[in-house]
Amino acid sequence: MSQRSATSQPTNGSRASVIEVRRSARRRRTVSAYREGDRTVVLIPARMSEAEEQRWVTVMLDKLAAQESRRTFGDAELSERARRLSEQYFGGRAEAASVRWVTNQNTRWGSCTPSERSIRLSHRLQGMPEYVVDYVLCHELAHLLVPGHGPRFWRLLEAYPKTERARGYLEGVVAAERLPHVPGARDS
Repeated sequence: MSQRSATSQPTNGSRASVIEVRRSARRRRTVSAYREGDRTVVLIPARMSEAEEQRWVTVMLDKLAAQESRRTFGDAELSERARRLSEQYFGGRAEAASVRWVTNQNTRWGSCTPSERSIRLSHRLQGMPEYVVDYVLCHELAHLLVPGHGPRFWRLLEAYPKTERARGYLEGVVAAERLPHVPGARDS
């Protein structure tokens, strides 16, 4: 069962006019937030102190503002980007019939079905640096030319100059997701 804290006005210029904090006895460590009309809802564990609540509200407002300010491009722009990357790095040989964002890929950054010439990118890439999105697109475009991850595939992908940098970035994201999400956890 959740209990609701009193609502308050945002303190950091957030676009929402009201902040509602919902405490849940079932929620143990995670904190999340979302927009609900002109209201921002922050979900926290019931056992959290008032000071932790205030800190998390600020963190989550900043996180939501950053997400909302990031420019994301749609499927049409993604297809055009893939076409441009294919031309630039693969001589136009990697032609995708469809390229689109999907929300059902949480363990992969992208996937490709060569027989259908379709590429799908995880929505989790939205808001990441452009060179990272370009790398994942190049990776999937390369699969249109070479199945699997053998030496021929990696030689082909070497055409994209930021391959190693992008792979390192994505490995860092995966590593960060494994860290505890409670600020001050080391202080106790």
